[in-house]
Amino acid sequence: MNQRARSTRAMSKTTRQLLVIGLLTLLASAPSFAVAAPSAPDSSSGQEQATESDDLAIAHQIEIFRTAQVSLNRAIEIAERAHAGARTSDVSFDGGSGAPVFRVRTFHDGQLWEHAINAATGEMSTDRFVSSLKELNAEDRTNIASLSGVDQQLSDAVRVAERATSGKAISGGLTRERGKLNFVVIIVSGLDLKQVLLEPPRRKSR
Repeated sequence: MNQRARSTRAMSKTTRQLLVIGLLTLLASAPSFAVAAPSAPDSSSGQEQATESDDLAIAHQIEIFRTAQVSLNRAIEIAERAHAGARTSDVSFDGGSGAPVFRVRTFHDGQLWEHAINAATGEMSTDRFVSSLKELNAEDRTNIASLSGVDQQLSDAVRVAERATSGKAISGGLTRERGKLNFVVIIVSGLDLKQVLLEPPRRKSR
């Protein structure tokens, strides 16, 4: 897979959404795993305050994440076992609502499921149907359809990203770059956050 790493300062809107998604527990309440960007404040002062607030929340989230006994990839594995043949489309760490958990979204047989995996024990506390794939927005449907055309899984991208950055993944998902499907993985590496984009090769026709 082709890979590009970005520092915290170069974070895209997708990166911030993937991190803040756990903080605000949007993953548990949104009808799909796509999260709309928050409305921009009217003043630059408001924007600075919002950014500072987000940064503090993210720093707190990372502090809790460092105590997790279960890895993000282990959480993916546990969630995918709940439905044979399921593939993960989105995963994020949530340390802001009770016991820290990984929230994993998988799809299988045209259905999107949400799972909450305890970050300390690996126990699954939530396994619920979210929606059918046809109810998702066009971008999400396109990303999932594109994922069906590659052999790599999100868990493969996580392993590559962790090796490349010598860090631990805190979230991951699907995105599009220049019209092509990419895996996006957010890594905690030392005191830094890094975004790694990996473009999986298309499955070869037989």
